[in-house]
Amino acid sequence: MATESGGTGPLEFDPYSETFFEDPWSTYRRLRDEAPVYHHPELDFYAVSRYEDCVEVHRDVAAYTSTRGVTLDQLRSAAFGRVVEATGSIIMMDPPDHERLRRLVSRAFTPRRVADWGPAVERVVGGFLDRLQGSGSFDVVLDLAGPFPVEVVSEILGVPAADRQQLRHWVDGLLEREVGNPFPPASAVESALAFFTYVEALVVERRARPADGMIDHLLAAEVDREDGTTERLTDTEVTYFVALLAAAGAETVTKLVGNGVVTFAEYPGELTRLRRDPDLLAPAVEEVLRWRAPSQYQGRFSVEERTLHGVTIPAGHPVLIVTGAANRDPRAYDEPDRFDISRTGPVPISFGHGIHYCIGAHLARLEGQVAFRELYRRWPDLEVDLDGIRYVHMSNVAGPSEVPVTT
Repeated sequence: MATESGGTGPLEFDPYSETFFEDPWSTYRRLRDEAPVYHHPELDFYAVSRYEDCVEVHRDVAAYTSTRGVTLDQLRSAAFGRVVEATGSIIMMDPPDHERLRRLVSRAFTPRRVADWGPAVERVVGGFLDRLQGSGSFDVVLDLAGPFPVEVVSEILGVPAADRQQLRHWVDGLLEREVGNPFPPASAVESALAFFTYVEALVVERRARPADGMIDHLLAAEVDREDGTTERLTDTEVTYFVALLAAAGAETVTKLVGNGVVTFAEYPGELTRLRRDPDLLAPAVEEVLRWRAPSQYQGRFSVEERTLHGVTIPAGHPVLIVTGAANRDPRAYDEPDRFDISRTGPVPISFGHGIHYCIGAHLARLEGQVAFRELYRRWPDLEVDLDGIRYVHMSNVAGPSEVPVTT
């Protein structure tokens, strides 16, 4: 079959290929231009890659369900769909179940609590950087971007300090994929079971002995029904939401920071601009998110037929919303292949869109801003070994696994 390296040969988009994991940009360009509604005949999925189409699929919850999973291996597994139906996670729900759960979990995301996260982020990031002072060299992912986000989200949730890094290793493990293998390896299944078993036991313990973390706020959250009764979250609902926050909260920021440091090394002029103008910090994080989204696609399953660009997506198939391609669509952005930290234009869909917009987006942005600000304040002449960068091979998550630097 054809390669994904671009050119004039047959076009193939394979989310299990090394090209997808490490350098999908030329493939994305061809998808947008040649096959905006792409169908993979062997894996039998459809993919949309233009910005407006991705937004439309996000919004069309009648035609594209979230209840079959979010990654291609999940979407292709009928057994996984039955697991989702039996348990439930907010990211894998449609209305009206989604609205009910979102309304309840939002009680743990009040403005006061969100404001309280800032000092925790500053303290945790500062602590990891303090340990690196005087080292002369370190790895941005292994020594900072990997371990600090799970510490932040675990502190907010109320996970015991001794268990936090183990959560990160389980999450890394459950997301790992092998090149060319459409099924999770056995190690990923084992990591997923260990991770969910731990979170479930922690929720049960906190129900019996409450403290003051977000787990406790979720367990105590309630809303009034129209009939005058109150509604609360079940232990299972809290377990799956906490697992989602712990996993997404760790992986998203790890990839955001790692991708950002690599990109600033490739575009030193933009780093100079950032160091000269602190007001560019927030838009810089947004541009890093656009440039290489931590999650390269989000999955849906078609339940009603739809036609886009003359191609009919029939019911009963996985559909991939290719975020990484949409964020570089020239139909939405001027000069999309130029990294520009003062860019204006549509908000990237890196955190999703519509009803499934990431509830933790504010925290992820905050962590990215603090990490970049403090990293480059302490080491303004940080040098990245571009030849030493290595990338993860995960389901729909993209970013470096190693970024060696010298100070």
